[in-house]
Amino acid sequence: MSFGDGGPGEGPGNGGTPDWEALADASAARARRKKWLLIGGGALATAAVAAVVATAVISANGGGRGTSAGKHASELPTGDDLPTELPAPEPSFSSVAPPPPPDPRDYIADVKKDRLPVDVDAFFPDDKLTAGGRTYARGATHRTEQCAATTQGALGAILTANGCDQVIRATYSRDGVAVTVGIAVFDTEAQAKRTAQLATGGLASLSGSGVPVFCRDGVICRRTANSYGRYAYFTVGGFTDGRNATKADKDVYTTGDDLADYTFRRIRHRGEVQASAAADITTT
Repeated sequence: MSFGDGGPGEGPGNGGTPDWEALADASAARARRKKWLLIGGGALATAAVAAVVATAVISANGGGRGTSAGKHASELPTGDDLPTELPAPEPSFSSVAPPPPPDPRDYIADVKKDRLPVDVDAFFPDDKLTAGGRTYARGATHRTEQCAATTQGALGAILTANGCDQVIRATYSRDGVAVTVGIAVFDTEAQAKRTAQLATGGLASLSGSGVPVFCRDGVICRRTANSYGRYAYFTVGGFTDGRNATKADKDVYTTGDDLADYTFRRIRHRGEVQASAAADITTT
């Protein structure tokens, strides 16, 4: 038997050699179709499971009011409906008004409230004082309960008549000008004010500690009288060389004004210290 060459289209049934390449291609095609069928089936199964889970979640949030996912989705709040920040608490205020702060003047207007020591150091503690760029040196100081002994003229009788308890004096000087300032102490503000309004005559100058006698024996000097709280305060000022003072002598006026202002501030400070202490007690 002879074997002839088979054509490329001949199969085994035709008595020729099998086309192995065609058979391989057909097998590969069948494998690919099977693979895609498996992948497609898995995707459909996954989508179905996800749909079932989503429906269950929406149904649970809807509290059992039906099974329609669209209906429950429309009932859920949107982002615009949610609050962006918590409301701030409303402030609350006490209906009871706080007490007003103590008035410093109240503590120097009456002996019952004015409890700090009354002595030279309380009013004239500084060896030197500066006012308006001018520095004054302190000379002699003096304190006595014999109020009239510290005066000249009618002032002594006025102090006594209004109930003066004591007088504290100090002298300050600068460039040939000296001023004695005296503080007369009373029990009440009314007594001190009346004394300053009625004042005639004047305070007697205080010499010593480097300051010679001044404003005595008829020498003309400048005198002032004021009051604050239960204190009346007076000044007498002039030249240490015995000259008479006139209205043109600005140094005499400036020195007297500086000392009067210093004395006023010392008295006021006394009230501020006591008012502050009282306020601290009230708030603690």
